[in-house]
Amino acid sequence: MLHLKSANELRDLITAGEVSAREVLDAHLQQVERVNGAVNAIVTLDVERAVQWSIEADEHQAKGGELGVLHGLPVVHKDLFSTAGMRTTFGSPIYKDHVPDADELIIQRLRGAGAISIGKSNTPEFGAGSQTFNEVFGATRNPYDLQKTCGGSSGGAAVALATRMVPIADGSDMGGSLRNPASFCNVVGFRPSTGRVPTWPSDNLWFSFGVQGPMARTVQDVSLMLAAIAGPDQRVPLSITEPSEQFLGSLDIDLRGKRVAFAPTLGGLPVCRDVVKVIEKQRRVLEELGCEVVDACLDFDRADDVFKTLRAFRFAMKYGGLVDQHRELMKETVLWNISEGEKLSGEDIANAQRWRTELFSRAVEFFEQFDFLVGPVTQVAAFSIEDQFVSGIEGTEFTTYIDWMQSCYLVTATGMPAISVPAGFTTDGLPVGLQIIGGYRQDLDVLKIANAFELATNISAEAPELALA
Repeated sequence: MLHLKSANELRDLITAGEVSAREVLDAHLQQVERVNGAVNAIVTLDVERAVQWSIEADEHQAKGGELGVLHGLPVVHKDLFSTAGMRTTFGSPIYKDHVPDADELIIQRLRGAGAISIGKSNTPEFGAGSQTFNEVFGATRNPYDLQKTCGGSSGGAAVALATRMVPIADGSDMGGSLRNPASFCNVVGFRPSTGRVPTWPSDNLWFSFGVQGPMARTVQDVSLMLAAIAGPDQRVPLSITEPSEQFLGSLDIDLRGKRVAFAPTLGGLPVCRDVVKVIEKQRRVLEELGCEVVDACLDFDRADDVFKTLRAFRFAMKYGGLVDQHRELMKETVLWNISEGEKLSGEDIANAQRWRTELFSRAVEFFEQFDFLVGPVTQVAAFSIEDQFVSGIEGTEFTTYIDWMQSCYLVTATGMPAISVPAGFTTDGLPVGLQIIGGYRQDLDVLKIANAFELATNISAEAPELALA
C-alpha cells in the first residue's frame, strides 16, 4: 500500500532503506494500471525509462551517494512542460506527435532532486480554461464523480494525486490552474509568488501572471516539492533570490493574534450556495487555531480588466503566429483569446499596467493590516464534464468563458501567493477548497497557516472510493 503514503512518508522510508525507489515506483505504476483508464489523468506513460531511473536511484543510494530531497518519488509532469524524449503535446492537435529534445527548468530541478518521472498529465489545449479536455486525449474525469470535470488547467495532475497514482505533481497557474483543480479534487495546489519558481525557457521573461508550482495531497508535501523547484536562476530576471531550503523546515506556526480577513464571496462575487456554506464553516476552525477573524476583503477594483487585458496580450503574443497555418486545429476559446489580444491598443495595455500597479499598492497596504485573506478557491463545485465552462452562477450570467474563474484570477492580478487546501464537501459529495492568500512573497507563511488548517481538519485524507478500488 505504498501508493497511499504521503511524499514525506515515502521519502523517510526510502532514505532509511526500508523500501527501494523501484518498489515505490512499482506500487504507483500498479495504481496507474488500476485507475487511470477510468479518469484519463496520465496521458503519456514512460514506464521503461521510469524503471531505469528508479534502478539507477537505488544503485546511487547503495553506493552512499547524496540523496536529493525528492529521491525516489514518482512524479507526473503537466503536458505543457517540455520533457526531453517524452511526448509533449500542449493539449493541441498541432503538437500531437511533438517530442522535445530538452527539459525545461522545472523538469531539470525535479529530476535533479531525485524524482522519478513517469509521464505526462492531461491539460486543456494550451492550458486555456479550467476544464481539462482536448482533441488529442479527451477529457479527464473527477474521481469523486466521474460525470464531473476535474477543473484545470492542471487537471490531470490533480486527479493523478487524488487517485494516488503519484505522491507529487507539477503544474502551472495563470488564472487559477494550480488552485482550481486542487479545489475540485480535494488536493493541495499552491500558486507561489511570481519568480519563486523561475520559468525557463520563456519567450517573455517579464510576464508575471503565469507561474509554475507544486501540487500534492498535503501541504507538507507541497512544501517539500517547493524546496526542489524554487530558487533563483540568473537567466530569469524576476526570480526571487531567497534560497529554497527554507521550505524544508518546520511548518509549525503560532496563529494566536494573527489577523485573518474572511471573505466567503471574496468581496461580493457570485458564489454558489453550497460552496459558501462549506467556506463559512471554516471560520470557526480559524478562530479555534487562535486567529482573529474579521469580515473584510481586499478591494479588487479593476482587477478583472487587468487580468483579461494582459491575458489576451499574452495569448496573442504566444499563439498568434499559429493561426494562419493551423486555425482549423485550434479550439474556439483559444482563437477568441488571441483575437482579443490582437484588438488591444497601446492605451489598453497602458491602462492595465497602471491599474495593476494601483491594485498591487492596495494589496500591500491590505496585508499590512491583515496577515491573510481567506475565501473560496472556486465559485462553483465541479460541474458536468459535458460543459466546457460555467455560463452563470446564482442568477448572474457571464459574457466570457473565463468569468466564472474570477475568485482565482483576481488574486493572480495582485501577484500575491495563494494556496488551495481541502475545506470540505458539498451535499453532493463534491470537494471544496479554501483559498488562503498571503502578503507579497510571504509564501512560507501561507504554507504554514494552510498546514495548521489541514492538521486541524484532516479533510485531505478523505480519498475517493475509486482511488482505493
